[in-house]
Amino acid sequence: MTRLRHLLAFGVTSFVVALAAQAQDPAAAPATATSAARPEALADFDAYVDATRKQFDVPGIAVAIVKDGKIVLEMGSGVRKLGEPAKVDAHTQFAIASNTKAFTAASLAILADEKKLDMNDRVVDRLPWFQMSDPYVTREMRIRDLLAHRSGLSLGAGDLLYWPATSYTTEEVVQRLRNVPLTNSFRAEYAYDNILFGVAGLVIEKVSGLSWHDFVNQRIFTPLGMTESRSDAPTQIGPGDDVATGHAKFDFKDLKPVAPMSWTNNQTAGGIYTSVHDLSKWMNMQLAGGAYTDASGKPQRLFSEARQKEMWSLITPIRISEPSVPELKAVKPNFSGYGEGWFVSDYRGHKLVWHTGGWPGMVSRLTLVPDLHLGVVVLTNQESGAAFQAVTMRALDAYMDAPKTNWIAAYAAGVKKAEAGADDSMKKHEAARAKNAKPSLPLDGYVGTYRDPWYGDVKVDKEGGKLVMRFTKTAQLTGTLEPWQHDTFIAHWNDRSLNGDAFVNFSLDPDGKIREVRMEPVSPLTDFSFDFQDLRLAPVTPAK
Repeated sequence: MTRLRHLLAFGVTSFVVALAAQAQDPAAAPATATSAARPEALADFDAYVDATRKQFDVPGIAVAIVKDGKIVLEMGSGVRKLGEPAKVDAHTQFAIASNTKAFTAASLAILADEKKLDMNDRVVDRLPWFQMSDPYVTREMRIRDLLAHRSGLSLGAGDLLYWPATSYTTEEVVQRLRNVPLTNSFRAEYAYDNILFGVAGLVIEKVSGLSWHDFVNQRIFTPLGMTESRSDAPTQIGPGDDVATGHAKFDFKDLKPVAPMSWTNNQTAGGIYTSVHDLSKWMNMQLAGGAYTDASGKPQRLFSEARQKEMWSLITPIRISEPSVPELKAVKPNFSGYGEGWFVSDYRGHKLVWHTGGWPGMVSRLTLVPDLHLGVVVLTNQESGAAFQAVTMRALDAYMDAPKTNWIAAYAAGVKKAEAGADDSMKKHEAARAKNAKPSLPLDGYVGTYRDPWYGDVKVDKEGGKLVMRFTKTAQLTGTLEPWQHDTFIAHWNDRSLNGDAFVNFSLDPDGKIREVRMEPVSPLTDFSFDFQDLRLAPVTPAK
């Protein structure tokens, strides 16, 4: 899963609380995880991470750097939860969200190496009931297409089927794909989605005979010694565990802890919790072309080098946009695209293989530089893409003999511009608003059940003299409808951590009856997983 709208603003797809001591657990580390000295350019890295954390109001950050198969550092800065003393360290588990996608891709690679599937297999040959909204796309969708964001779906299409957490099962989510509209031609251009990774997970389960959770645990976590990783976090994390709490700025202002999200119906897109200590092992295996050394010192291989080259090859090109501010000019890539579960781009003449992740209250980035045998991962417990970017770029520069850049200031400038743009957007809405325009109907006239072909039912009730909207499968999407102008309202969700308030427009027919309801986010900073704009809600019960 990925909460990335505000991360996109910082060029992601185009491109003191005391520091915890540098931590390693030799007993748990694989034989290849020996330590390496930091370069001189990272001598002040601990202080830099701490300064980044403070600049972007992040309670806790964990970082790991690996080089040439060795661990350069594993560290934590800050606290797991505001108001509590427990420190973040190298073993603190965070939700890594869409960084999970690479694990799903690796699972398919393992099965492909074992000749149990081919990445060019048609999805319908593995899941005969699979169906997209277009019969040609249904017939021609290949397993590789599930991982490459080129299906014709719009950005984040179908995310509301499972996020915020819904009561649908994974199979129900995938079955509803047949009604999710396509907005582009098949394989024509990049548009990030999560839902097709849910399909990939069902393919893994069908082919392997194991649940996705069991497969990842048995075939990836256990061989690599990733004992601090959880593929089914809601059932595997208990009280007292070394786990970070997510934080969000409620109403884009007040930083507070958010409730842990229990998400069980598309975890193959973003459900893993893990630590930077475990991700050091994952990065070293990736940088070694799928090879690793087990706990007994015996060389092993998770997947073939040929399969890794496929995962790291650019499949779907991504248009390169200009950086949001001049200070970020150096991060603009020469090429950018998506492979199988990985972004692929370049920085200062080096190919990067990387991914980001976004979860309620947590965002992260993992970056590999294959020709330098370098890996950097940054996990945070606040929704600040600027923080993980500033830390990542400082680490990359240290190994590329790059001039020292104040990335904290550069990304702070990007944040400032993004926030100013959001303010301007709201001012434009206010300027266009007819403030004295009242709803065409009495409030009772808007009450009813409205149905979207892919999401399902949304109810509008009148309670205490106000309209209340409820997404029937999503408990968190309950809120009050405030009149805006004419037949447009704003849905103010009760959970203010969502930052997903939406315009709700009731379209009337010539007789004054509601024909359709359309929605769209109010703020440009709202995460794209709130794909309200794809809903086509029609009344299924008559208004009173």
